[in-house]
Amino acid sequence: MTTRVKHHKSKSGDADLLYGFHPVREVLKAGRRAVECIFLAGGRGMPRRREIADLAQRAGIPVELRTPSELTALVGHTGHQDVAARAATYPACSLETLLARKPDGTAPPPWLLLLDQVTDPQNFGAMVRTAHCAGVQGVVLPKDRSAPPSPAAVKASAGALEHMRVVYVTNLVSAMKSIKKNGYWIAGAHQAGRVNLFESDLRGALALVIGGEEKGLRPLVQQHCDFTVAIPQYGAVTSLNASAAAAVLIYETLRQRQKVRS
Repeated sequence: MTTRVKHHKSKSGDADLLYGFHPVREVLKAGRRAVECIFLAGGRGMPRRREIADLAQRAGIPVELRTPSELTALVGHTGHQDVAARAATYPACSLETLLARKPDGTAPPPWLLLLDQVTDPQNFGAMVRTAHCAGVQGVVLPKDRSAPPSPAAVKASAGALEHMRVVYVTNLVSAMKSIKKNGYWIAGAHQAGRVNLFESDLRGALALVIGGEEKGLRPLVQQHCDFTVAIPQYGAVTSLNASAAAAVLIYETLRQRQKVRS
């Protein structure tokens, strides 16, 4: 079950105008949303543009050639890398679908990432990219005061958003309760967390919660975590960028889980 997330409409109406080589390639490879048209500037000769044109041709998607300035006018800025695509809005997943795979001990334990009011699309995209590379199965975040899966976020994720199951929920705490009922432990990342990240146990069915850019985890969200972990920090600057902290947390979790399987 998917839910269409409406945002950033293109000039043709209820659709997204994706831009950049990686986002356009991944939307074609993932096949999760319909692509209406591909736009290429400068012809099909360069290897990257040829790859996009070949993928589009195999999928029966029309390709329109534009000049770089025409593509800049269409997208609204110069960061398009001579490639764009008009696609259906992002197909967000439902929490029920995400939780359909219950921990049963016969497969590697499932692993989710929860984001508490991460509002910057660059941070959101970077976090999803890291999560996808590490094998996280889904991302859950509140509908309000969260970055949407916009073309800017897809670009920041290098197209990883096209492969990730993303759930937008009305209430994150209610979602956490449902996740717990499905056999997950919930670990919250907090600067004053009770457990040193590198001394924690993140090996089982896990939902890792990371807070927003300025305030971190909200108190009520923190209260509903089973435990909190802190990244050790020794410098004069006492906090990491949200996406940098997420990368540390996610890859320490992956390290522990790989050690269990080896």
